Amino acid sequence: MKALLCKAFGPAETLVLEDVDSPRPKGNEVLIEVQAAGVNFPDTLIIEGKYQFKPPFPFSPGGEVAGVVSAVGDKVAHLKAGDRVMALTGWGGFAEQVAAPAYNVLPVPPSMDLTSAAAFGMTYGTSMHALKQRANLQSGETLLVLGAAGGVGLAAVEIGKAMGARVIAAASSAEKLDVARKAGADELINYSEQSLKDEVKRLTGGNGVDVIYDPVGGPQFEEAFRCMAWNGRFLVVGFAAGGGIPALPANLPLLKGAALVGVFWGSFAQRQPADNAENFRQLFAWHAEGQLKPLISRTYSLADGGDAIDALAQRKALGKLVIQVR
Repeated sequence: MKALLCKAFGPAETLVLEDVDSPRPKGNEVLIEVQAAGVNFPDTLIIEGKYQFKPPFPFSPGGEVAGVVSAVGDKVAHLKAGDRVMALTGWGGFAEQVAAPAYNVLPVPPSMDLTSAAAFGMTYGTSMHALKQRANLQSGETLLVLGAAGGVGLAAVEIGKAMGARVIAAASSAEKLDVARKAGADELINYSEQSLKDEVKRLTGGNGVDVIYDPVGGPQFEEAFRCMAWNGRFLVVGFAAGGGIPALPANLPLLKGAALVGVFWGSFAQRQPADNAENFRQLFAWHAEGQLKPLISRTYSLADGGDAIDALAQRKALGKLVIQVR
């Protein structure tokens, strides 16, 4: 089979497409014929040795895929050959085949095509876990989404609306904010031209926001926290801005009675699989109803997967980028 390989830590341009042996599924694994693979921020880190996991060389990036099951291990009972599935792989997804732990594999509902499924699992799974389990977002509350035109940001906008929240989308350009508006955002803030704190204060009558969803980090981190309402919840989702991990003065959570809450969906999915499955039952229902519409702004061939990773690292992507493997 063909796979896009990382043979040494470095930039995306060093990835190479080569023929490798097909994987063999272990007892608790599922072998998937990959049709499409989603591109996510961890892919930009893992190839440079900056992610929490460092696979042995050579390895393929690609943390989520969608495709068709071709074989299952002898300990797998809920899936069979021929099933359409999506899977969280960690790495290895930018290849024609991948073996994934069965507990990280979900059937794709009939209402969803496999390309959309490759763009769905990680972003919507992360945002659903963040807003439901970590923030306990309630109908009628106000949600501020930073980086609102990226994959997880757009998912947070749509899920926030489905949960009954008022959603304020913040991004760095008018083009990105237009995407967030089309996804259902009630209010828009361009934080490259406007004061985030002043605009939030204006839009909330000085009360601040109940929940902040931040996959960006960077210079807006502390300013956003200062926008919190009393008893607010600040969700730390990621650090797409780069430039190091931001710090926060410890007196700010105290003065606002607010919580700084970490979000690590991959670990949640492994530790609480029943809760994760319930989240996806709701997400699939919302998708079938038309409330969730994954935005795939561009697809790439497997050979051009490095270009997709580079585009995401440069924060040039709107919504999701997907590699069409087959």
